[in-house]
Amino acid sequence: MKRFTPALAIAFALLPAAQAVAETIQIDVRKTNGCGCCLSWMKHLEENGFAPMGEDMFGGSLVRFKLDNGVPQRMVSCHTALVDGYVIEGHVPAADIQRLLEDRPDAVGLAVPGMPYGSPGMGPEDDREAYDVFLIHEDGSTEVYTSYSAPD
Repeated sequence: MKRFTPALAIAFALLPAAQAVAETIQIDVRKTNGCGCCLSWMKHLEENGFAPMGEDMFGGSLVRFKLDNGVPQRMVSCHTALVDGYVIEGHVPAADIQRLLEDRPDAVGLAVPGMPYGSPGMGPEDDREAYDVFLIHEDGSTEVYTSYSAPD
């Protein structure tokens, strides 16, 4: 029987960590400099299997980026992300992004317009206001993808 070398033992020990890194999903976040809620949303993504990379943009450039990527003006929020061919606008929960990536609908992406209190990055979820996550279609129309009610 052959003996394992120390290098091979180390490689096997590191395999779970390497798999975890490979399973994280890269998401590019465009935001304004110093926005605390954007940073909190990115932390929420990290805690849920994403690898967010932030890029600061000036306000006018960020608005142009949103519109150029198919976000209707009525769906605009504070930050815009790109993930695997989709646009994510605002404080969309990680679970909805994961569902989008699994279902792969023919769409621009998802949006949470405005900045609803209690959405990821916007305060405690157990005290949230009701809000909807919208699916943005290629023609600019939208439909409710997920609804989050206020706690009782």
